[in-house]
Amino acid sequence: MAMNTTTLRTKVEPRDAESIKEIVASTDFFNQEEIEIAVELVLERLQKGEASGYFFVFADISDSTIGYACFGLTPGTAASADLYWIAVHRDFRGKGVGKLLLQESEKLLGEMGGHRIYIETSSRDLYIPTRQFYLSNHYQLVAQLEDYYAPGDDKCIFVKKI
Repeated sequence: MAMNTTTLRTKVEPRDAESIKEIVASTDFFNQEEIEIAVELVLERLQKGEASGYFFVFADISDSTIGYACFGLTPGTAASADLYWIAVHRDFRGKGVGKLLLQESEKLLGEMGGHRIYIETSSRDLYIPTRQFYLSNHYQLVAQLEDYYAPGDDKCIFVKKI
């Protein structure tokens, strides 16, 4: 089982930019612009440290990063938080790595003072497993913004109180 061989770390390393690019691209969920945004967040964290507002959890097996989550407290709020990214390399999906990353992100956000975690995703059929993943981890769909990303592609907003 993945949890027996997977280690988690929060320290961001320069090699993580390439790892994130590979992980996000492997999912076949994201376009090139979105992949570049995922990489930009880790580069900003490397440059600015905690002041960037971006925090990470990485799932590693040996010397390879197989998944990650990026999250942070929501600026301008008292206790809201956002899960910006969570992705697991396609070769390791369905093995509990995503759940492990999500649970660790929730724990860390709680320690940072977060009380509610917000997650946004697409309504496209490609994202049915993603939405099911959030629901199975006790997130509630609280809003759906019609045609947000593109015509026929709504933004689904999930929340969980921690």
